[in-house]
Amino acid sequence: MKRQYFGTDGVRGKVGTSPITPDFVMRLGYAAGTVLTKSRTKTSRPVVLIGKDTRISGYMLEAALEAGFSAAGVDVMLAGPMPTPAIAYLTRALRLSAGVVISASHNPYEDNGIKFFSASGNKLPDAIELEIEAALNEPMSCVASEKLGRAKRLEDARGRYIEFCKSTFPHELDLRGTKLVVDCAHGAAYHIAPDVFHELGAEVIAIGNQPNGFNINEGYGATAPEALVEAVRANQAHLGIALDGDADRLLVVDAAGRIYNGDELLYIMVKDRMRVRPIEGAVGTLMTNMALEVAFKEMGIGFARANVGDRYVLETLRERGWQVGGEGSGHMLCLDKHTTGDGIISALQILSALKRSGLSLAQLTQDIEMFPQTLINVKVAPGFDWKKNKELLAEKEVVEAELGDKGRVLIRASGTEPLIRVMVEAKEADVADKMARRIAAKLTE
Repeated sequence: MKRQYFGTDGVRGKVGTSPITPDFVMRLGYAAGTVLTKSRTKTSRPVVLIGKDTRISGYMLEAALEAGFSAAGVDVMLAGPMPTPAIAYLTRALRLSAGVVISASHNPYEDNGIKFFSASGNKLPDAIELEIEAALNEPMSCVASEKLGRAKRLEDARGRYIEFCKSTFPHELDLRGTKLVVDCAHGAAYHIAPDVFHELGAEVIAIGNQPNGFNINEGYGATAPEALVEAVRANQAHLGIALDGDADRLLVVDAAGRIYNGDELLYIMVKDRMRVRPIEGAVGTLMTNMALEVAFKEMGIGFARANVGDRYVLETLRERGWQVGGEGSGHMLCLDKHTTGDGIISALQILSALKRSGLSLAQLTQDIEMFPQTLINVKVAPGFDWKKNKELLAEKEVVEAELGDKGRVLIRASGTEPLIRVMVEAKEADVADKMARRIAAKLTE
């Protein structure tokens, strides 16, 4: 059954446009509440934790959700601005029924979204999301007054999460002597991330930590690392750490101003874990650089590709029983540390690798050379099915034969726009570019 409102990361859109309107979000809260109440026992009431990022629309949507849950007889705890992974952790730690995050992650402030976590701190399974969507089609009502849900603020949510993050860093190590620039993207980690690294001993320069409701992800954070590169150089820092608006994504910058993306960070994490205890494998996505696949094979480590999206990386990790995975965008998963992607915890894994090895990021990645990638986006008519284009498929086969084991081809439709994305990887940049243009030409014809 196809989902109508839920995407790969909850319900998301432009504020004021369906489905991100106060009336719909109130009905969403009510629908989710009715689903939750089905599993309660006679002696307990469902309790849901709500967190948000720093967007101005968060106030409105928080109130709408609270009203919907209350009408369904569900108690609410309000955490205020908190990273997405913090809500996942606190939901599990406090044994609550569910967690809800109001955020559109790395999108601009005009967008917002609602994402849910189960009592175990995991994203909701498809079956539960479908159940909530079915409940949305039913008329909204209200429980009797004596059964209405109550709302209260969760005291010290910030402090609880800071201590959890610190607990994922090896006790025998500290960050003394390390100068860090931490870019919070004017987002949910603005009052958390700098303190985590400072309390572990680092000298911290915080940027992107002055949210005003409108500047989230604007010129700062993992999607705009130029400000971090400049700040690292200006402050002669050892490293720069960039998070996104809800702090589940990470990029790292070294003292020379070089940016390390999620593929390189995944490689560092895997190498570090292999030093401590051999692991069976790691998970990337269809977009993960082929250099990792080659390197892991040489290390005797399994590698699997999931569909694009941390949700699918997580699913594949669970299927395989593995613990480490990630995307080039910086969504990293360390299931031995947390149930979901966490930018702060991922950064701590990179820092522990640096401390344990005594090497720099450049030295840790010197034995892997990323394959050049060429990505071409081709506009097509809505509903166009590239898999039925015989000339395109024939050209793809010819290119793959020419590349052999020295490259690969990926063609996929965009999930949000009428675009076909053509990506070719090869050991030489000019070969990748030429091959990608050959395939894209068949689409433009």
